[in-house]
Amino acid sequence: MKVIYIHQYFRTPDQGGAVRSYHLAKGLVEAGIGVEMITSHELPDYDQRWIDGIRVHYLPVNYDQKFGFLKRIWAFWQFVVKARKLVKKLPRPDLLYITSTPLTTGLIGLWSKKRLALPYIFEVRDLWPEAPIQVGAIKNPLTKRLLYELEKRIYDQALSLVALSPGIAAHLQKISPKREVALIPNFSDLNVFYPEEKNQKLAQQLGLSIGLTIAYTGALGQVNAVEELLELAEMAQNQKKDWNFLIMGTGSHEENLRKIAHSKSLLNVRFIPFGPKEKVNAVLSLADFAWISFAHLPVLKTNSPNKFFDALAAGKAILVNHKGWVFDLVKTHELGISCLPGRMKSAFAKLENLADNPAQLELMGKNSRKLAETYFSKEIAVNRLLEVINPTDDRNLNKGESERSFRVRNI
Repeated sequence: MKVIYIHQYFRTPDQGGAVRSYHLAKGLVEAGIGVEMITSHELPDYDQRWIDGIRVHYLPVNYDQKFGFLKRIWAFWQFVVKARKLVKKLPRPDLLYITSTPLTTGLIGLWSKKRLALPYIFEVRDLWPEAPIQVGAIKNPLTKRLLYELEKRIYDQALSLVALSPGIAAHLQKISPKREVALIPNFSDLNVFYPEEKNQKLAQQLGLSIGLTIAYTGALGQVNAVEELLELAEMAQNQKKDWNFLIMGTGSHEENLRKIAHSKSLLNVRFIPFGPKEKVNAVLSLADFAWISFAHLPVLKTNSPNKFFDALAAGKAILVNHKGWVFDLVKTHELGISCLPGRMKSAFAKLENLADNPAQLELMGKNSRKLAETYFSKEIAVNRLLEVINPTDDRNLNKGESERSFRVRNI
């Protein structure tokens, strides 16, 4: 079997960032499926590399999170055009596996089905166009209507759909009730992320105190609400707590966050450059809590953030700022506490108590690792994807693991 896997922002573990597609594609290769990945890079020319059995095609499409709206749209369209041309040149696959965002990758599927009679499976990572509409990036009524129509058309024409969270799955079933929807959440790499002894060398380099440490490791964009972590840091500093706040990542709001920290003279905040997964685990080794945050928009409650699953595997207690799927998991499995809008003082008091109760913190961390091992390993995700791509072929499937992936809604 041959699959063309399309992901505009494919990354490998040594690059850092979201590496879901790398692990899923690698898992397909290890199951005997030929995989060609179509992605993009910022170099001026096309390139091709073999990465762990995956033939990766890099299209020259420049993109940066700091791009304005129109420049982003142009990058999305360039990728669609160049990817379509490449699909025509490659050996004919059995199907396309296309992942968003952006939603425009679905145009490649629509075109391939109509012109080349190629079926496609569409994976939905974030709800587009709902997310940019709620953020306020898309305001024109006609544009909204056209994007909603495009979303439905992409879903309706897909062979099947893959959702990364129960909320996304419910949305897909509502928009396209005739399509089968598989739930394959983001997952934990239990080998790269693990409970690690505190990296004393790194702690000394950062000048950390011995107090409670809260770390954020992820994108620093408009929707990530990391400024709320700075509010918590300000409260801790004002109350003379010897707590540490670590922010590791990059994005369009990074400079703004640095300005806020500087303007408030937050001496307890450390900004750490974006880096590979191993460095993320080293940073998490310093932390008592992993901060998981999003802006307070309904659509963002459906997200399945990589940083959450990394923190689970690293055995960290969770501090979450919003209600939704992650909040429910934290509450149900006693992974940590919430820091919701208007309740920061209450959350602060709980943090004070936990700072004096290391046994309780340790238990929360153990609960996180257990949840990662039981429901969110990459092996479970790969086995589920194998079923979705070729449901009649169970040569490589562990039925117990596959069945657990179906029960994510209820854990």
